[in-house]
Amino acid sequence: MRNDSYGVSLKRSKNPPAGVTLVETMVAVALVAVFFVSIFEVNGLCLRYIKSSKNNVAALQGVQDRLEQLRNMSFANLTSASSVQSLMVTPANGSEFLARSPTEVVTLSAYPTPDASNTQITLSAGASSANMNSTDSNLANAKLVKINVTYTWTETF
Repeated sequence: MRNDSYGVSLKRSKNPPAGVTLVETMVAVALVAVFFVSIFEVNGLCLRYIKSSKNNVAALQGVQDRLEQLRNMSFANLTSASSVQSLMVTPANGSEFLARSPTEVVTLSAYPTPDASNTQITLSAGASSANMNSTDSNLANAKLVKINVTYTWTETF
């Protein structure tokens, strides 16, 4: 009578099936870890770019809002540095970015500027009042006024 009557062989094979070694497992774990770290780093980079884009849009909106505020002033108030300075005490809009980060510079000058002098008013982030840097003696007598509004801030990636 044979022991393998049901198709089962009791003999051992000369080439046993290979198992997974510890080294192979560690290599697989390392590959998976590198894959996930890469995904998370790319995700973080994308989030930083999105934040940077939001800051750029907030700055553009701030410039537009400040220009509209200046455009709505009467010409007599626009040529008065103290009136513009009182307007600049607060950020151009309620954006959280404008309240915490950029330095806003509004430069008023008679147009065309005969002696390259101008009135520059700066609002730093978080400052409670604007600082007037220089005065233009021609601004009060100007028929035209040139206005530049700029925002500067530091962005890190």
